[in-house]
Amino acid sequence: MKYLLLLLVLGLVLWKVAARLRVKPPPPPAKPAAGTPGRAPAAMVACAHCGLHLPAADALLEGSHIYCSPAHRALGPRTPPA
Repeated sequence: MKYLLLLLVLGLVLWKVAARLRVKPPPPPAKPAAGTPGRAPAAMVACAHCGLHLPAADALLEGSHIYCSPAHRALGPRTPPA
């Protein structure tokens, strides 16, 4: 009986030591609260040649037309099929 009690106490001590040695995962990053101002959405424009929508900051302008790449700027606006 005394060995059973000794084994129980030893098991309890080992369990407590193991619990202290366990690595706790870091807390998840905090999410911004609803309604807090973040980055404003970028204005989107369409390419005059292919119709691709892209941020206005990345667009290429030529006259009144907007293009997505130098190749499409060289080709010019799309002409409708006849």
